[in-house]
Amino acid sequence: MRTGVIAKKLGMSRLFKDDGSHVPVTVLHLDQVRVVSTRTQETDGYTAVQLGWGLAKVKNVSQPNRGHFAKTKVEPPKKTVEFRVAADALLEPGAVISAEHFVVGQKIDVCGTSKGKGFAGGMKRWNFSGLEASHGVSVSHRSLGSTGNRQDPGKTFKNKKMAGHLGQERITTLNLEVAGVDAERGLIMVKGSVPGSVGGFVLVRDAIKRTRPADAAYPAALVG
Repeated sequence: MRTGVIAKKLGMSRLFKDDGSHVPVTVLHLDQVRVVSTRTQETDGYTAVQLGWGLAKVKNVSQPNRGHFAKTKVEPPKKTVEFRVAADALLEPGAVISAEHFVVGQKIDVCGTSKGKGFAGGMKRWNFSGLEASHGVSVSHRSLGSTGNRQDPGKTFKNKKMAGHLGQERITTLNLEVAGVDAERGLIMVKGSVPGSVGGFVLVRDAIKRTRPADAAYPAALVG
């Protein structure tokens, strides 16, 4: 198991094929995604790499984090994320991961925070069908209907699907396809949509339900 990467969602575009057809893609940007530190079985009880995205102003970095980054001699990143990896997939601090870490046609999993949509009713939030248009129903066509039983148990159970806050949740979309890679600009084009809003961060990793392509670099594709 090799590391994933941190990317920023830039928005959607399209790629044209040789036959003139086009593929809608989401553009993800890798800005100096580098290894900040590592976790080993001997010292931490598990193996992982901590990655950083972008460059942060020193005045915006807390004092404990300054010491953490100074210890590994890495410039402070804007965002850090830890990825579990196999023991033979550990990377040295300071190593920069290229967009060619993923190859065209590869299946990937993308994790992000979905857009917040505020308070939503049962039909929008849970795809309820609503009540009938006639047969005595008036005014409450989009209502939930019954949410509990009779005197026994005499209450509404927890986790009942009801109206409430929609969105702003951690979402992982499985088996998306890499449609294109631009290593010079650090871009990954993913076929279809990706969870999250424009400007938000997402985590990209090899698909857990698919075999990693043989031509994908192991333990990672590094810049330089």
